[in-house]
Amino acid sequence: MAAGMEASGFILGHLPFWAVTYGLAAVGWTLMGRFMLQFLVPQDSALYIWRAFRMLTDWAVAVARMLVPSFVAPGYLPLVAAFWIFVLRMGLGILFWSAGWAPRFAPPEG
Repeated sequence: MAAGMEASGFILGHLPFWAVTYGLAAVGWTLMGRFMLQFLVPQDSALYIWRAFRMLTDWAVAVARMLVPSFVAPGYLPLVAAFWIFVLRMGLGILFWSAGWAPRFAPPEG
């Protein structure tokens, strides 16, 4: 089999796994960036990077706000949300792997 065919099957054959894990990773790392950037940029800044970070992560921060106790300072909510996003990513990755929907390290015997 050609190398291009193997790579295509590796990516397209496991597209749900890649979409979920990479999507959650993008949100998680953006939350980490938002947490660090909030010390340098005002909350109502018009900076396009800050607006993009907020647009991508506002939903996760809102969920974290509902799940954590009210004594957690709002500045730490992106960090808490990132933690839970990474926990969710790992849990879903394990579920994909156990269901056989994730790529394997070695090709199947056959």
